[in-house]
Amino acid sequence: MSIIDTALAEALEVLKRGGVILYPTDTVWGIGCDATNEAAVARVFEIKRRSEAKSLVLLACDLDMVAKHIKVIPPIAIDLVEVNDAPMTIIYPGAQYLAPNAVAEDGSVGIRIPLNEFCVKLVRKLRRPLVSTSANISGEPTPSCFVEISPEIVEAVDYVVPAALERESTGRASQIIKLGLRGEVEIIRP
Repeated sequence: MSIIDTALAEALEVLKRGGVILYPTDTVWGIGCDATNEAAVARVFEIKRRSEAKSLVLLACDLDMVAKHIKVIPPIAIDLVEVNDAPMTIIYPGAQYLAPNAVAEDGSVGIRIPLNEFCVKLVRKLRRPLVSTSANISGEPTPSCFVEISPEIVEAVDYVVPAALERESTGRASQIIKLGLRGEVEIIRP
């Protein structure tokens, strides 16, 4: 079994039990859990020491998964995803079937379809969106690689994906675009 297959199996087992993982995304290292599990999402906020009033980014494996968790996908979102070649998080209105604490107060949710093999496979096997928030204590700098992650974070999670899989991360945050149902587009982070 390859290192990626072993990591996928172990991470998936932890996620299905309601655990929290530390893993490399297509941007930076993330703290993650099943986005439909309210207790697991609460643990992510606790580990980060972050207010639940702040929203989280979720990962989906494809637009079909996004469509299951968003009431209406604005048509421009499909175009943006199809032409996208860099990490891009889209904030969609009308989240559904997610843990309430994974959704912003206005009912929106930020979702990214990752550009790395590990995350896509993990989310596909989980069959639910995965929380993906940066692996740092709230207010502290975002680590760009595994060695910069605080030992406090590493010790607080239930499973750490091997650092050997880090090569798929860019070390930079994604762009963030907020969409409305009437064609509104707001660039939050270019």
